[in-house]
Amino acid sequence: MVILGIESSCDECAAAVVEDGKRVLSNVVATQIPFHAAYDGVVPEIASRMHTEWIYSVVEESLHQAGLGPGDIEGVAATAHPGLLGSLLVGLSFAKAFAWARNVPFIAVDHMLAHLYASRLSDEAPDYPFLGLLVSGGHSIICRVDNFDAVTVLGATIDDAVGEAFDKVSKHYGFGYPGGVAIDTLAQTGNPLAFRFPLPNLHKGEHRYDLSYSGLKTAVINQLEQFRVPERGETAILPAVKPEDIAASFQKTAVAILLRSLFRAAEDTGLTTIVAGGGVAANSCLRSRLAERQDLRCIFPPLDLCGDNGAMIAGLGYPYLIRGDRSPLNVVASARVRAFKRNYP
Repeated sequence: MVILGIESSCDECAAAVVEDGKRVLSNVVATQIPFHAAYDGVVPEIASRMHTEWIYSVVEESLHQAGLGPGDIEGVAATAHPGLLGSLLVGLSFAKAFAWARNVPFIAVDHMLAHLYASRLSDEAPDYPFLGLLVSGGHSIICRVDNFDAVTVLGATIDDAVGEAFDKVSKHYGFGYPGGVAIDTLAQTGNPLAFRFPLPNLHKGEHRYDLSYSGLKTAVINQLEQFRVPERGETAILPAVKPEDIAASFQKTAVAILLRSLFRAAEDTGLTTIVAGGGVAANSCLRSRLAERQDLRCIFPPLDLCGDNGAMIAGLGYPYLIRGDRSPLNVVASARVRAFKRNYP
């Protein structure tokens, strides 16, 4: 089954064609980064307007790269939630119109479930069940995944998402945009031990697997010198703080917060396969730290499938459509995650 996938949840206007939920025939992503860089973050109104201008051309290019015409598409999948509502509506509306005009089945999917599915588009397709690690600018979730549409949240951030913390620290110090990429690049030449930032005290009861980044963000932005580790021989007058050291120390702690809860979940559930997804899954420190665990099989999507893309949407649409699921053409977009259940109140 050849499926067209459309993704417009935030600032990436993306479309892709995937065959049988596995073979990527095309994957086109039109990034809006240059249009939001001046604001050090995504401006929702600009994002939705750019999607409106670009969606037709992006879909057309995805068909062209796949060597197909509109008549060759056998199903359409599109992101319905979560995301920026104005942006979601553009891609979802276009997908509905395409499916209706071609008289092919249509399915609306969850963006976060699609990130979990992205690893199945590579050669390392994991068997169910496994632990999922969903990390992005808007979400930080540790979950048990029993099927493509059966996900139980074990832990999540109680305040800021990890990607949001990266962006805000980067914006405060002027490291660049997007913040995650800028900090990861700076950290390569920094000293991760220059600052000893605190870890959140979440380790009991129902919050055993939860995450928190507001404290780390506050420490890095407002209390930096309190956590500095003086080097041997330093005088009372400390040398200037190096941006590379701030980036490396922050990134080390941010990843440590994730892995502490993730490894707890792995130990308690007995699951030895971990599948990561989302933009922060491209972080080099996270990848290298997980690779150190020889007792765990850690699977990451290819770098071009970590960020928002249409291939993961088309891929996830396949098992739904093959099962016979269909979305009505009056299905609505939502800014919130709707496909997950929580294992505690």
